Amino acid sequence: MACRPDDGTSPALGRAEAETFAGWFSTLSDPTRVRLLHAVSTAPAGHIRIGDLARELGIGQPTVTHHVQKLAEVGFVSVDRVGTSKHVSVNPECCTGLPHAADVVMGTLAARPCCPEDLPAGVATRAMTDADLAVVREIYAEGIATRNATFETQVPDVSTLARKWLDGHRWVAEAEVDGTTQVVGWTAVSPVSERECYAGVGESSVYVTEAARGRGIGKALLWRQVNEADAGGLWTLQTSIFPENRASIALHHSAGYATLAVRSRIAQLDGAWRDTVLLERRRAD
Repeated sequence: MACRPDDGTSPALGRAEAETFAGWFSTLSDPTRVRLLHAVSTAPAGHIRIGDLARELGIGQPTVTHHVQKLAEVGFVSVDRVGTSKHVSVNPECCTGLPHAADVVMGTLAARPCCPEDLPAGVATRAMTDADLAVVREIYAEGIATRNATFETQVPDVSTLARKWLDGHRWVAEAEVDGTTQVVGWTAVSPVSERECYAGVGESSVYVTEAARGRGIGKALLWRQVNEADAGGLWTLQTSIFPENRASIALHHSAGYATLAVRSRIAQLDGAWRDTVLLERRRAD
């Protein structure tokens, strides 16, 4: 069973979906499994050996093997044999599917917090100008190169970028790098349709340069993005994120985006089918 919600967007919770969610929650009713899942999901290499799990948690290897098997049965983790060892890795779909299940069951999908809190010091956001487009393009190229940010494989030229986004809804972040203030990230909103009825619906993007990641740049950009969208007449923001990009999903949740669905095998990147997580943020009024 894959750790993925079937839909979860309807007001009534169907029996089949309830049974799926109950299976997930039941599996995590054992605190040892919760500790195991946390240890696997936070492993620096993205995976960890059974023996190392046993040593880290101070429990016997047979016990670890038993609980890992239970986690694998519902799709929380994957187990691969590498040589003589078994390596455990987290299923990235669970990073969205499990929180989504809790939101559905508790009826909190309609809740939309304003924006991220604890904004970083030393980061300023401002409107993007055409003069910024060259560095914005460079940051976009970095994201494309990761193969975990977008299905795009070619970097658009500057003139294409200039036409791509809605006026009044493109922003950059500036921070000090190597002693100088530089543009270190950007966010922008694209129209989802030319039809007038969708004028308040936009597709949002956020990119941060590799050299400045981990400093709260994305948090500052999302704060500017969602507040300006609310003030500027946009009633819906949506975005699609690869499930492997867990940090971006968590960041968007902090800005009031809710997971609507995991779109299985939605498109190919470099010849491989990829899933995306569809998230949406609605203005409060």
